Amino acid sequence: MADRAFQVDLRGVVDLLSRHLYASPRVYLRELLQNAVDAITARGGGGGRVVIETGGGALRVHDDGVGLTADEVHTLLATIGRSSKRDELGFARHDFLGQFGIGLLSGFLVADEIEVVSRSAKGGDAVRWTGRSEGSYRVEPGERDEPGTTVTLRARPGSAELLSAPVVAELARTYGSLLPIELVVDGVAVTGEGPPWRASYRDPAARRRALERYCEELYGFTPFDVVDLEVAEAGLTGVAFVLPEPVSPTARGAHRVYLKRMLLAESVQGLLPEWAFFVRCVVDAGELRPTASREALFEDELLESARQGLGEVLRQWLVRLAETDPPRLRAFLRLHQLGVKAMALHDDDMLRIVDRWMEYETSAGPMTLHEFRRRHPDGRFTGSVEEFRRLSAVAGAQGVGLVNGGYVHDTEIIERLPDLDPDVRLSRLDASELATAFGLLDPAAELALRPFLAAAQRAVERLGCEVVVRDFDPASLPALYLTSRDAQFREELSRAREEAGELWADVLGAVGASAGVERPQLVLNYRNPLTRRVTALGADGPVEPAVQALYGQALLLGHHPLRPADTAVLNRSFIGLLEWAVHPPEAGQ
Repeated sequence: MADRAFQVDLRGVVDLLSRHLYASPRVYLRELLQNAVDAITARGGGGGRVVIETGGGALRVHDDGVGLTADEVHTLLATIGRSSKRDELGFARHDFLGQFGIGLLSGFLVADEIEVVSRSAKGGDAVRWTGRSEGSYRVEPGERDEPGTTVTLRARPGSAELLSAPVVAELARTYGSLLPIELVVDGVAVTGEGPPWRASYRDPAARRRALERYCEELYGFTPFDVVDLEVAEAGLTGVAFVLPEPVSPTARGAHRVYLKRMLLAESVQGLLPEWAFFVRCVVDAGELRPTASREALFEDELLESARQGLGEVLRQWLVRLAETDPPRLRAFLRLHQLGVKAMALHDDDMLRIVDRWMEYETSAGPMTLHEFRRRHPDGRFTGSVEEFRRLSAVAGAQGVGLVNGGYVHDTEIIERLPDLDPDVRLSRLDASELATAFGLLDPAAELALRPFLAAAQRAVERLGCEVVVRDFDPASLPALYLTSRDAQFREELSRAREEAGELWADVLGAVGASAGVERPQLVLNYRNPLTRRVTALGADGPVEPAVQALYGQALLLGHHPLRPADTAVLNRSFIGLLEWAVHPPEAGQ
């Protein structure tokens, strides 16, 4: 049985292009420009001219390129997806922007008929090709004196605006303003002097001002800095504009990308590493491949290599800033510290920048990690912001240096510091360590407090903590709730058991049985006047509600989560103390 060729429904192909391949029918002009520029490239000799004319509901695109013979018209314009003949004719060279065929079909997005009049630079008469959206075409003699091609579109109902003079002029400027050929729309030149980052300027200051104006025109902001980009492997040059305001690291950077100086898209994602969210780029690449829609970059090894190369350029910019302009680096870090922290997780140079230049919260005030280690060789860090706020004042008063490692990436960065210096001794704080730095009471005072401590322990026994009395600063703090990481684990396990079903409660119970028995501590500050008065309450005093009130205050001041039992104790202590104040026991009772 003989093989048969597929029958192509051109109307269906056009519908596929308009609904699923191209994001907008506006790309039709980009595709026509690509074909025209490729024809000029194929003719060689440099220069070239594309003239676009509008009027009467029609659009005409003239080029002085290589043109087509009658045979080439049949081969290139009447087939879809056949590449072998195109390659043989020399229209698949890597320095072309696109290829004939699918690009020309984009004209059917706005017109029901496409007319191509072409005369080949190889010689021969002009030829006219007329294609219709229902799938038929006609080839006949044409009229054209010079080599080149003219493509004519006549707007279908509903598409007249897309072929109007203002829209065509805007599209031509958007897609073709950097093209290395002369582009004219209705008598007005559209192309400029090429990429502004490759232009000649009087001096570096003039260049900087010109690129800042370019950024303002494109993106609407004056950049914090301008970074030149180059990745030779991808034939890529361009500029990165550093954002002058903080931006969320989850924001996807959208960049303006040109391929061989034709605009690919204004919002291309995936060009830079994810950590480089603090810049917006404009680049021109000669070797990167577009996707089929020509509106994004094809993900391949070359794009990945270019992405890494651009990341390295930005990294080196930061290193130079650290060496030549530290105040400006600090200003940048205040704006975009998350991006640099993300780099520091894997890059030693970035880790050095973070260590020496980025300020952290510490118990002694804001300072860099490098300065903190110099002042506190045996310092500690917390793994959460809440823990730092809870313990920084107490730790500082005891002479224990504490740094806040609770923000994004901070703990990982601190734990990476030994990669720079093996002698770094900055370890994570276990809150129970602080109790060892508190002052002990003298033996006589401790002996006198035994009856009180026994009553206080009974008051909080059901809450699973231990009461101790110590002497420490700040004196304004009446009580402190300290829990080790092991004790905190047991508390979380207990809460999980209360909320879990019967099966999981048994499983968690088995886990809890293997855990230690260390309990959190309610540390009463004997240096605090209120606490001292509470410890002096006699057997008839409101010891239980007073201790429970101190327990509740310690939880609240420390931003600890409240269990239902804790909330109930807070309520009872408040009512108990209120009742004692309103109805104190009579003397002798």
